[in-house]
Amino acid sequence: MNNFLLISLSEELKKTYLNKNNLVSGETGSIQQDEKFHNLLEAIYQKYGYDFRQYSEAHIKRRLMSRMKMSAIEDLSEMQFKVLNDETFASELLQDLSITVTEMFRDAAFYKSLRDNIIPILKTYPFIKIWHAGCATGEEAYSMAILLQEEGLYDRTTIYATDFNQRALNQAKEGIFSNAMMKEYTTNYQLSGGKESFSGYYTSDNANVIMNQSLKKNIVWANHNLVTDSVFAEVNLILCRNVLIYFNKNLQNKVNRLFYNSLIHGGILCLGSKESLRFTDLGNDYTEIDKKQRIFKKKY
Repeated sequence: MNNFLLISLSEELKKTYLNKNNLVSGETGSIQQDEKFHNLLEAIYQKYGYDFRQYSEAHIKRRLMSRMKMSAIEDLSEMQFKVLNDETFASELLQDLSITVTEMFRDAAFYKSLRDNIIPILKTYPFIKIWHAGCATGEEAYSMAILLQEEGLYDRTTIYATDFNQRALNQAKEGIFSNAMMKEYTTNYQLSGGKESFSGYYTSDNANVIMNQSLKKNIVWANHNLVTDSVFAEVNLILCRNVLIYFNKNLQNKVNRLFYNSLIHGGILCLGSKESLRFTDLGNDYTEIDKKQRIFKKKY
């Protein structure tokens, strides 16, 4: 074999390697490869309504590379074909791409507002149903359980904590979190108006902590897809924070209608700090309880 042929083969092997691995490294690789990447995200957006186009590219590329290896897929075009034609594969990929970054008592000022403005309303009901939509790995659902326990409401409350990512739900149900996060969570808890010692709500084995069983007893963990599933309960309070920002406007309106139909008259809806009802179809059907913390009350 002559030297020219050896060099050509070497270059082809190198190109193949780079095309598969530049997804992880963050390198562009080629215009064609970038086009395939963006076409895949566009296909997911158009078919399923989940908009990953503005996510961190490094995050998305790592997840795509992992799924390609697991499924023995050689090319992003092949992955796009499977996404459009294989619902099981598409569901698995959507779970891969979903961001489950959250924390306990995330945005402490929001939980302080819940204590001050929403707890008095909830206390007027004999039984309370709360829907935590897009609960991810459960940190915020446990935060709500702690808050309700301190306010004397947990025993008459059911929290429905839902997500479309089954792996995240399984982790949430276990209630096991990294001990390394407890210092930050403790600070969040204290800033939110916590009334007890935060360490009393979990037990530690050095590396991890496990939330107390008393916090788990009234949480119902369930798989629910906001894009395709419908109303499953009539609730007093819905929390869906930092989820709608990943949806297009039409899907936001659809999900907001789902929330509206799930709330009792005078029910409370809580959104993320970058989310609003102002430019949605239902903007006039709510009153603002706390504009800054995005807490709304259903009018009718």
